[in-house]
Amino acid sequence: MKYEQECKKIIELIGGKKNIVSLVHCATRLRFSLENPGKAKKEEIEKLPFVLSVVNSGGQYQIVIGSAVPDYFATLQQLMGLTDSSARVKKGKLSLDSIFEIVSGAFSPLIPAMAGSGMIKAVLIVLVQFNLLSESSSTYAVLSAASNAIFYFLPIFLGITLAKKMGGNMYVGGTIGAALLEPSFTGLIGQGQTDFIGIPLEAVSYATTIFPIFIAMAIYVYVDKILKRIIFKDIQLFAVPMFALMIMVPLTTVLFGPFGTDVGNALASGVTWLIASSKLISGFVLGGGMTFMVMFGLHWGFTPITLDNLSNLGGDPIEGMAVAAVFAQIGIAIGFFFKAKKHSKMRALAGPTALTGLLAGVTEPIVYGIILRYKRLLPIVAISGGIGGAICGVSNVTMNAYVFHNIFSIPVYTPTLGYLAGILSALISGALLTYYFGVKQEEMIDFYPENQKSIGGEGGVETSETVVYSPVNGIVISLERVEDDVFSSGIAGKGVAVIPEEGKIVAPFDGTVVVAFPSKHAIGLRSTTGSECLIHVGIDTVNLQGKYFDMLVSAGDEVKQGQTILTFDKEKILDEGYKLTTPVIITDAESIERISYKETNGNITPKSILFSIGE
Repeated sequence: MKYEQECKKIIELIGGKKNIVSLVHCATRLRFSLENPGKAKKEEIEKLPFVLSVVNSGGQYQIVIGSAVPDYFATLQQLMGLTDSSARVKKGKLSLDSIFEIVSGAFSPLIPAMAGSGMIKAVLIVLVQFNLLSESSSTYAVLSAASNAIFYFLPIFLGITLAKKMGGNMYVGGTIGAALLEPSFTGLIGQGQTDFIGIPLEAVSYATTIFPIFIAMAIYVYVDKILKRIIFKDIQLFAVPMFALMIMVPLTTVLFGPFGTDVGNALASGVTWLIASSKLISGFVLGGGMTFMVMFGLHWGFTPITLDNLSNLGGDPIEGMAVAAVFAQIGIAIGFFFKAKKHSKMRALAGPTALTGLLAGVTEPIVYGIILRYKRLLPIVAISGGIGGAICGVSNVTMNAYVFHNIFSIPVYTPTLGYLAGILSALISGALLTYYFGVKQEEMIDFYPENQKSIGGEGGVETSETVVYSPVNGIVISLERVEDDVFSSGIAGKGVAVIPEEGKIVAPFDGTVVVAFPSKHAIGLRSTTGSECLIHVGIDTVNLQGKYFDMLVSAGDEVKQGQTILTFDKEKILDEGYKLTTPVIITDAESIERISYKETNGNITPKSILFSIGE
């Protein structure tokens, strides 16, 4: 066990296991309730090299450890034969930010697989175009499987990532997605009237779709919690997932899936009417809106109409306009590629995804890996796609064969000049709008090489500093004014404190959650440059044991500056008699040569810089 010898020494000097009534921890301290505090040997404990201080206050014997306190706590729990009964319940109000956080968190782990698969598809298209590989060969079949798998089985992968993000069992979530693609279910497709226990069932293909599984996972996490409340713990191992699957799979096939299909069909009918009314407006709507329909799998409602148009009319105007959306997305990737610096994460992502879109027409990595991460790109993809779609519409562009939209499919569109004018307008406007307006300055951490971040005025300046913004609206004070010796003395780390004016904590920089404390009153973060920061809401608020707090992230989650990570009920905490002074400290300050304080007094917001760190 980690820290086993150190923890054995703590138990010995504090009076042994029998002297320990209970144990909790906060952001920096082990908090013991002792049967007889007089048995604890304070002076000897303070001499231990890993102990920063000992405080006996509020009926608790507090041993200050620092940022490693969760590891010490876990080891002490094991040595004393205890289990951590406190579990983090992930809750939050439904908002646009929370929806984007869920969507981004669901797709982020899949980006490497999607980008790699898209590149394989692009290579295959090039090989076929130059007659270096036949589409009928077994080699093509194997490589095609490698390129299609992540997209075909997307409901499974999203079931896993969404369940993990929203607090359910990730493998049960994946199983719900897999049930939609299992041969027993897919065998029902095309069989006419089918039912589930007498309820009409419309079996359709859910391969590559995301809308049904998103709805299913949003409902599943609540079903999972309810089942855990009402089922005996002794049988929860098998009973909870069993009933969850028995409830969610039928609900998805009977309700959620058909609902998405009906919405898609309704959109298709509406667009058909719009095309007959105005090709300019319909082109703008299709080019600007197709990206959003693809996100939720609603674009499949157009497929039957497209195929019918190709069969009866020889060409389809719907895809002739919607193609602009693909090139608007490619333009966005190109814009970010040129905006990002060499050796940055964004250039490494934007370059291959733009190439995949151009060569293969596969833009999911752009949509889910780039567009959904930066909210400014949503209006940009709508505007640039709308411009290109409108040009294609008034030019009467049609797609004359069912193909992926890429540079190799130019011959299947007529008239060629109208098509080229439309897609180039979408691509160029998308690239320019993205380059100049696509990202906020404080969101550009991935646009610079490792250990560099853009700060300062318009355009930014490259620097090796870590910039720590305020995590909350409030009044900043010096750390020395905090009414807690551990913080005011600087033992726990260097920094400042903020007196909050609202009950919301946001990430002070781009980075990763190191520890989300079960008591929810504090959170530890690590910046992309390696600095570790602790945000501790209130003084002694650990005693509330999570009451009035909601932790919105968990250890290992990536966060962006300004993203809400914790909420609390300010008034109720104050009514309980606790102070809400919130220290914001760098816990690894001994490894840092310089901390420059930007603001030391007055009102601040999450756009205010508290301090910067240089090494």
